[in-house]
Amino acid sequence: MQWVPLLESMGRVLASPIRADRDQPPFARSTRDGFACRAADLQPGRRLKVIGQVRAGERWSRESADPLPASGPADEIASGEAVEIMTGAPVPFGADCVVMVEHVEECSGAIQVREGHELSPGSNIVPAGAEARMEQVVLPSGLRMAPAQIAAAAACGAGQVSVFARPRVAILATGDELVELGDQPQAHQIRNSNSYSLAAQLLTAGADPLRLPIARDEAAHLQSLVEAGFEADMLLISGGVSMGKYDLVEQVLLAAGAEFFFTGARIQPGKPIVFGRIAAAGGPRYFFGLPGNPVSTMVTFSLFVEPLLRALAGQPYSGPRFAEAVLKTGLRGKPGLTRFLPAVLHAESDQTSITSEVEPVPWQGSGDLANTSRSNCFLVVPADHPVIDAGERVTVLL
Repeated sequence: MQWVPLLESMGRVLASPIRADRDQPPFARSTRDGFACRAADLQPGRRLKVIGQVRAGERWSRESADPLPASGPADEIASGEAVEIMTGAPVPFGADCVVMVEHVEECSGAIQVREGHELSPGSNIVPAGAEARMEQVVLPSGLRMAPAQIAAAAACGAGQVSVFARPRVAILATGDELVELGDQPQAHQIRNSNSYSLAAQLLTAGADPLRLPIARDEAAHLQSLVEAGFEADMLLISGGVSMGKYDLVEQVLLAAGAEFFFTGARIQPGKPIVFGRIAAAGGPRYFFGLPGNPVSTMVTFSLFVEPLLRALAGQPYSGPRFAEAVLKTGLRGKPGLTRFLPAVLHAESDQTSITSEVEPVPWQGSGDLANTSRSNCFLVVPADHPVIDAGERVTVLL
């Protein structure tokens, strides 16, 4: 748990609730430009005398009104009177509604309501304390801070907030075929894009990524980097989890005493994923072995890594984020595995409804970053429903 300045809490998870330091709003607030008055006075043909004006940041006083009322509080609107008021201004005492300026006729310092615009008490007014009462919890612990939450905290006077520490996650990409961005790849090599995609996903999920050097396809080198990775709160290993001769991740983890919760999932891409934990000083460390193909890495992160990461960051459990849409173009696949296809989700609207449509992007498999970068979701093709016609409702992974 850490105390940080309010703006530094953006994307972090609250460890302690934030309470209102006073009623919100602290006064009855006008929601319209118009005239504050008594609703009972707004009768067709009746003229109300305008006795003053109040803006946001002011409180109306009768000091300039002439004559003063014969009885009642000096700063209270009497029957037959109105005060011009601006949006956000405190409603004068005695007024119980605000009639919008476009709904009245003004003449010689008086107003009268236009026909068809009768109001009831409370119209166009937010009562004092209607949003929150003093000491009421406005932002509960476990809430992730976003712009709306930042604004709500500021309204409560919370210049410093208590947040959970960001999980520190080590990223270890494996494979002799990989080179770093600053190196020139040879014809048989590729750049280490997975470390960057995982780091980006970690930042989005509210974690601090730690990129380790590339692990070569040699057990001792991989072991030394795995040990370094377990100094973080979580370790993500990209590549080396399939059944190839040089896929060494599982045997290195087993030699280190790892406990595996599962090895493999019935999905495509991402089938070879593994998940487990290892005992370490200060508590267990969780790890994921993710497939090396870039799109597989992205899919498995969204499905498996991010939910656990959010829990480690202090958020209540929330699984992967799915939505529904209409399939724009039919597709044909093979049964047996749930497939996740890069796709474009967009909305179309008319005067009566909004329809979300999704369409797969053409791609060349789970190594195709160029076409995947044009997508904004993954279309989910169920294992038992591989043939989907245009117009059917489908699930998308956001």
